[in-house]
Amino acid sequence: MSKIHKTALVDREADLDSDVEIGPYSVIGAGVKIGRETKVASHVVIEGRTSLGQGNVIYQFATIGSKPQDLKFKGEPSELIIGSHNTIREYVSLNPGTLGGGMVTRVGDHNLMMMHCHIAHDCLLGSRNIIANGATLGGHVVVEDYVIVGGLVGIHQFTRIGSGAILGAGSMVSKDVPPFCNATGDRARLRGLNLEGLKRRGFTKNAVDALKKAYRIIFQSKLKTKDALEKVRRELSPSAEIDMLLNFIANSQRGICR
Repeated sequence: MSKIHKTALVDREADLDSDVEIGPYSVIGAGVKIGRETKVASHVVIEGRTSLGQGNVIYQFATIGSKPQDLKFKGEPSELIIGSHNTIREYVSLNPGTLGGGMVTRVGDHNLMMMHCHIAHDCLLGSRNIIANGATLGGHVVVEDYVIVGGLVGIHQFTRIGSGAILGAGSMVSKDVPPFCNATGDRARLRGLNLEGLKRRGFTKNAVDALKKAYRIIFQSKLKTKDALEKVRRELSPSAEIDMLLNFIANSQRGICR
């Protein structure tokens, strides 16, 4: 059975699975779906067409599913879909999608969203990311998997952050950051590979060495991007990591951090 504090306000049309906990003075709106074993602390507001998977932990004063901060939003029935085993800390805000962005904001699994961070409308946040205190994702941002976003980072709308990247604290990111890279500054520039992240995830020495060679060719050889990518394909053995890096750069719409 769910454990709902007597002071919490849970709409009759909310759908709570088994073993959900709702703390004091929290408000759960109509149409909200919460998966089993999710824990909602006190003074949390969850509203709109919002669904959460299982085992999430939501701390006090978080705001989840409120209307997008987008003047073009006209009340369309957009969604916020959150996966499982995420930790959402104090004062975090997440907004649903809009008509202009696919109608959905989506969050994967095992993410940590620290205090005061914001996930705006139509963002796509993958899995096992850490979004640190005060970081802000503008609308339509894509963050892949295993990304670390430092404190007070601002990510411009429509920007993409590749898997395994790290953004230094206070960075203002207006261009795409490729997978496995380290970017920092205003406006953010590449500072090499996220070597510590690669080590922690158990990448082999051969894989890391190949990424180092690819990085040097693409970003330090003064070749045009197209020529650099072709050179990497010629000189390095194919691998999942190299393919991910090359495909990300080739498909960038905003341009890549240099």
